[in-house]
Amino acid sequence: MNNPNIFEELFGLRTRPVAVSFVDEKPEGMPRIGGEPASCGYWRRAAEGETFYTEAIDHYDCPIGAHTHGVQVPDARKKELEEMLNQMCELCYISMDEVPGIPHRTEALKFAVYGPLGKTPGTPDAVLFRGPARQLMILAEASTAAGIAGDTPTLGRPTCAVLPAAIQSGKTAASFGCVGNRVYTASRDEDAYFAVPGSGLNALEEKIGVIVKANKALELFHRERAA
Repeated sequence: MNNPNIFEELFGLRTRPVAVSFVDEKPEGMPRIGGEPASCGYWRRAAEGETFYTEAIDHYDCPIGAHTHGVQVPDARKKELEEMLNQMCELCYISMDEVPGIPHRTEALKFAVYGPLGKTPGTPDAVLFRGPARQLMILAEASTAAGIAGDTPTLGRPTCAVLPAAIQSGKTAASFGCVGNRVYTASRDEDAYFAVPGSGLNALEEKIGVIVKANKALELFHRERAA
């Protein structure tokens, strides 16, 4: 991208876009971070300004996140995933039939790099935007104009599935944000997620300014008409 800050500059995102990459080699000169109880907790840290990497073991405490991220977990940890899924099923929150259809990485996670957009090396695999509907609507309109808009339904749980959904399709993916994600990221009630594949960032950058300008002009038009 020519200007990774363009999204914050144009419509004042309250939360920094987070770049995520899955790599085979340990990043040099970058700190490793662990200890988050959920994989999406690393999104929060990156949005707050940290740039770092994780290893597979750093995701063991989040069975659902481990599944969506492609983490190969020991048998003991697999039991935790089964127990969590069983609890969700008992609450009628999810059915076991749905599990195979949850988007997930098929490649084994070796290292994952997180950081604010523009602060990580190379082109990220995906960028996570978090914000209210008005801001995400602009991203959705720009994605359509750029030809990278996804056609899958907006996701609910788990929110972390939005990453592999965008990466594997090469198109955008959206999530309303599940209850677990809201706890671990301290997101606002009005916030949702919009994931953009790294391969589509340049096309999105080309269109976003036009869409923001058009929305401002159309808002004035509609307000005058409504009056």
